[in-house]
Amino acid sequence: MQLLGEWDAALAVLGPDAEPELRAEIAVDRWFFRIEGHEEAEKAVAALDPASPTAHLLGARLAYSRLLFRREPRADDRAVAEAGYRAAAESGDEKTRAWAEYHWAVLLDNIDEDPAGAIPLYETALEVATKSGDGYFESYIIRHLAPHKEPAERIAMLRRSLNLRAALGARPQTVAAQALLADNLPEDDPERAELLEVSRPGAEELRIGWLLSED
Repeated sequence: MQLLGEWDAALAVLGPDAEPELRAEIAVDRWFFRIEGHEEAEKAVAALDPASPTAHLLGARLAYSRLLFRREPRADDRAVAEAGYRAAAESGDEKTRAWAEYHWAVLLDNIDEDPAGAIPLYETALEVATKSGDGYFESYIIRHLAPHKEPAERIAMLRRSLNLRAALGARPQTVAAQALLADNLPEDDPERAELLEVSRPGAEELRIGWLLSED
């Protein structure tokens, strides 16, 4: 259900006391895509062991997203985000470390506008994703690496990200990938028009806030 963007149903199935880490991950995902349910997401993260890698990572993602969406950002959100990613990278296994370094790279890229700092972190995370055959993780990394490449490679990476997500049935991520690929194609490209046509209903149905606000 999480992959389909059925966050409310997934949380209802879990119940308030079941699998706290999974519940927190779903609540944070819902907040990030819909830009709603922040209080519930924050409470779900607060219920975790504060020393756990998951708590560090999800708490950092909440701080980062408040900055990104400009939704009541807090004075220490930048510092909290980096500290959380650093702690998750130091305390988790290889995959957790790679996810933390990927998110850290996004923070450097999107908030600090520091691609020189971000790109090496993207690349080390990508090594882990490709070595483990994790197409879902790879789709996230190459989506963010793509803007730093020349046009032909950029489009190829964005298309691969889209295809990986579609193959896994990750619906919100697929809709987001369709919109981003469209945004990087020429305005007169028929593929661009088709991507916008097919992604818009999905964005509306799933209520992906940051895609709808771009319109």
